[in-house]
Amino acid sequence: MTNAKLQSNVARLVTPLPGPNARAILERDARSISSSYTRSYPFVAKTGRGAMVEDVDGNWFVDFAAGIAVASTGHCHPDVVAAIQKQAAELIHMSGTDFYYPNMVELAEKLCEIAPGKGQKRVYYGNSGTEAIEAAIKLARYHTHREKFISFYGGFHGRTMGALSLTASKAVQRKGFGSLLSGVFHAAYPDPYRCPHGSAGSGHCAECASFIERELFHKLVAPEDVAGIVIEPIQGEGGYLPAPAEFLRELQRLCRKHGILLISDEVQCGMGRTGKWWAGDHAGIEPDILCVAKGIASGMPLSATIARADIMNWPPGAHASTFGGNLVSVAAALETIRLIETKYMENARVMGDYIFGRIAAWPERHAIVGDVRGKGLMIGIEIVLDRKTKERAHYLRDAIVLRAFHKGLLILGAGENTVRLSPPLMIDREQADFAVDTLDACIAEVAASAGK
Repeated sequence: MTNAKLQSNVARLVTPLPGPNARAILERDARSISSSYTRSYPFVAKTGRGAMVEDVDGNWFVDFAAGIAVASTGHCHPDVVAAIQKQAAELIHMSGTDFYYPNMVELAEKLCEIAPGKGQKRVYYGNSGTEAIEAAIKLARYHTHREKFISFYGGFHGRTMGALSLTASKAVQRKGFGSLLSGVFHAAYPDPYRCPHGSAGSGHCAECASFIERELFHKLVAPEDVAGIVIEPIQGEGGYLPAPAEFLRELQRLCRKHGILLISDEVQCGMGRTGKWWAGDHAGIEPDILCVAKGIASGMPLSATIARADIMNWPPGAHASTFGGNLVSVAAALETIRLIETKYMENARVMGDYIFGRIAAWPERHAIVGDVRGKGLMIGIEIVLDRKTKERAHYLRDAIVLRAFHKGLLILGAGENTVRLSPPLMIDREQADFAVDTLDACIAEVAASAGK
């Protein structure tokens, strides 16, 4: 495929959806692919450029999912493709756990430079977000000689057994897998829209933070037994829900007071998506351990666990990965970081502000929109049955997502009832307008069909 074939900067549908080629793939998929995968609608991808993707029947879509916030520089960015091709022609794999190579060091130095906080840091490489979390769990236990952890309701940290123990997003993610990692406690994540403790605003945030010290530390677990508190500064699968800055700062103060490591999961909200390198930067926090993946390498499998050097001092053999820090993935990451740093992080801020400006009034305009929130190009739109009761309307959310697909817009849900917008960081205004106009129409149509 060449760029000349891209006849439009927005969607162009030429067959009913799914088309005949897509239906054939769906039938084969049903016979051979694990039933554990979650597919929201029958999109069968073939090619992509920028924020545009083509299915196997020649239909073009505007992609506001980006492979779950992975394709940060867009699909097949020519500079990233060139970096991948160059490295693949030189050396594909040697295993950084046994040998040395220059670009692995170069990327680590850059990650340490852009990670929050001063002082020397070190990097551990894995292949995915859940691996970054597993490394953080083991490192926190090793460094502190403590075993317990605290995470938050609504949080998603991965599906491997340790990361799953921290996750409290959906029961189906735990059901049937038996006992998980012991010694994990969960607290309420601050949600100013819903206020789980019955207060509002800053009082609600303070209550969520004080609950850990007042309840957990007094009734369930002594603080000196807690190795780390793990938090997403903006919950991803939990509904694109930002933690207020005052809560994150109070959480950091609590960790410092009790010698607990603050572990920031920026797997989905990091890498420039919010208009800053890290979502936690908006609150000025400096986590002891930072977990990064998804958008780090524009679609190549890579993760990084970044920690202060005095924390990441475990001995050789304590933790390693055969494929972590793969040469080709690292080359993609270096080019991805260059592109984010020089233009796409600022574009995420500008386009995020533009989209928020267009949708800010939706809770007043649409009877089923309860809340609009997020930062940069990490935007959540919460769908409710009634704005006064705030009753969650997951089936209306799902109908909106499906209707958007049939209009040429790829989006995903998040949490129980939130529509998430997580496009590539390089989208332009025409694509933003198409997404907003399309979603606006979908919400209105679904609301009307529900009698709202």
